[in-house]
Amino acid sequence: MSSIAYRHADVDGLKVFYREAGASNAPKLLLLHGFPSSSHMFRDLIPKLAQRFHIVAPDLPGFGQTDMPPRDAFAYTFENIAKVIGRFTEVVGLDRFAMYVFDYGAPTGFRLALNHPERITAIISQNGNAYEEGLSEGWNPIRAYWKDPSAANREALRAMLTHETTVWQYTHGVSDTTLVSPDGYSLDEFYMSRPGADEVQLDLFRDYRNNVALYPAFQEYFRTHQPPFLAVWGKNDPFFLPPGAEAFKRDLPNAVVQFLDTGHFALETHAAEIATAISGFLPG
Repeated sequence: MSSIAYRHADVDGLKVFYREAGASNAPKLLLLHGFPSSSHMFRDLIPKLAQRFHIVAPDLPGFGQTDMPPRDAFAYTFENIAKVIGRFTEVVGLDRFAMYVFDYGAPTGFRLALNHPERITAIISQNGNAYEEGLSEGWNPIRAYWKDPSAANREALRAMLTHETTVWQYTHGVSDTTLVSPDGYSLDEFYMSRPGADEVQLDLFRDYRNNVALYPAFQEYFRTHQPPFLAVWGKNDPFFLPPGAEAFKRDLPNAVVQFLDTGHFALETHAAEIATAISGFLPG
């Protein structure tokens, strides 16, 4: 088993934490986490792939062990997060790489692909959406905030930052919740309880509308560049619906779409199955 190193990179003055495993000369795979997690979500996947790939998994700005600069010094938008992660890939020497994108990692990674399509060798999307039909009614409170960014609508979204909601995100749609380790959601809660972290997350809820606005550009990238694409999807996800996974085949006819009988955080219960799917999909 390849060991995992825990490192920090200086990205233009911002400290980015990342996990790294595998031989440096192996095919490169960038893992991008989602809300409200960190690279810790890949703890079971990395050892299963590290013999074949050089894996790098950063914490996004404002998440995990990566710096969370004050909001008056860093605007928490997905565009800025993508800029940091794009520079991060350059700092750590990822010149050409495949991406595994999940949740918030998807609009981050798809921006990297738009900016530098020549660097992307393949994409694995695990519940990482790029189509309107993939958005469930669970987005309605956030959509209300997009339409009316009032203090009341912002305050209403704090319900999505509670311990109960975080646990629900991990366990909803899972047939046997005893398979879901409490370590993941407990660590997420620890990071979200830091002073100011709630306001960061509310800013990102507001900015997510700009991801949806970019869906046509993401889709044009797919049609134009035809990256090898695997969509592996927890089919019981309350936020990103199976039609969002199936929609990739509209623009990527050769895309592979695989559904798993689990929820949003599919790696919590199906890391082995996802690792097998990736190993069969990516050359290495």
